[in-house]
Amino acid sequence: MKAAVASKFGAILKIEDVVKPKIEPHQVLVKIHACGVCHTDLHACHGDWPVKPTLPLIPGHEGVGEIVEVGSAVSHLALGDRVGIPWLYSACGHCEYCLTGNENLCLSQQNAGYSVDGGYAEYCAAHAEYVVKMPDGLGYVEAAPLFCAGVTTYKALKVSGAKPGDWVALFGVGGLGHLAVQYAVAMGFRVVAVDTGDAKRELAMSLGAECFFDFKTDDVVEDILAKTNGVHATVCTAVSKAGFRQSYDVVRRGGKCVLVGLPPEDMPLPIFNTVLNGVSVVGSIVGTRKDLEECLEFAARGKVKAIIKEKSLEDINDIFADMEKGEITGRIVMSI
Repeated sequence: MKAAVASKFGAILKIEDVVKPKIEPHQVLVKIHACGVCHTDLHACHGDWPVKPTLPLIPGHEGVGEIVEVGSAVSHLALGDRVGIPWLYSACGHCEYCLTGNENLCLSQQNAGYSVDGGYAEYCAAHAEYVVKMPDGLGYVEAAPLFCAGVTTYKALKVSGAKPGDWVALFGVGGLGHLAVQYAVAMGFRVVAVDTGDAKRELAMSLGAECFFDFKTDDVVEDILAKTNGVHATVCTAVSKAGFRQSYDVVRRGGKCVLVGLPPEDMPLPIFNTVLNGVSVVGSIVGTRKDLEECLEFAARGKVKAIIKEKSLEDINDIFADMEKGEITGRIVMSI
């Protein structure tokens, strides 16, 4: 089968002919029709994070396709089922996190395209308990980004604890943030968006944000406080220390600051204000299978739609180059 393979950290990926996976009894074999490209894939291929993947590696954790083979121990899935293989490739199923519906925190989890081969290939072997079925009417290309960017932003909004009618500020209107705006609107929140440039302003407002502030030209903190008297929650998908600090500073007393992006710097936390104002600062990492089912249902009902540019597997190195230069709007999905 054809696959994009990372063989050396920092080197270009090579399109190779590799052996099609043989599945184990608990697995299914998925014919990949499309796979989204996430910044985490680039980090994996560059070995940027402390826990590095083992090479050679087939990246990709937004792979979607059709089941073409079912393991002998699998009874809840069938040939022809349309499924996606998300970042949470598998978990142990019996630790305190798995048993309380928090399998995304399992310390024994495997991650698609990082610790196991992922979706940059014609076929991918997947753990049957952790693939998620796609709703009818949702196409492969439009569904692919939701298996990471979609569920990540949806989960962060759930973690925020905001209620319909509450103000939520979203920092970053990029690949994740443009989906966060749509999920927030669909969940009944009043949305403040923060990014820079007329294009981002027009995008955020067209997706349902009530107001937009430009971090290069506006006094973001003062303007948001004046507009909302402090938001009930923030979700920061930006990757800058300044963005994270602003997302903290605009939260009202008793509110919550949810951190999603992964900037290289540390963010000093003002302990006195945090305690005095009863502010919560929490991290949110992807989501569970249930979160993913819910976020896909929003898309199936037409409430959320990723901005997508379609490419092919052979374009992967050009895609990574554009990603490094920050020249991608929305999400890239490769047809395979």
